[in-house]
Amino acid sequence: MAKASKMIKVEQTASPIRRHHSQRSTLIGLKLNKIGRVTELQDTPAVRGMIDKVKHLVRVVDEK
Repeated sequence: MAKASKMIKVEQTASPIRRHHSQRSTLIGLKLNKIGRVTELQDTPAVRGMIDKVKHLVRVVDEK
């Protein structure tokens, strides 16, 4: 049986207006597109890298 992967909750705290298009695309890839929206994602190195790219626009709410 496969182990259950760790999950991470991310909340968007700032607007992508006047940001580079790659940062907007990263937010969409994280399933975020409105301030206050929270999404739960698998905790993988790729997702961590995306969060690091837009760390000024999001915050990690919960790590399970």
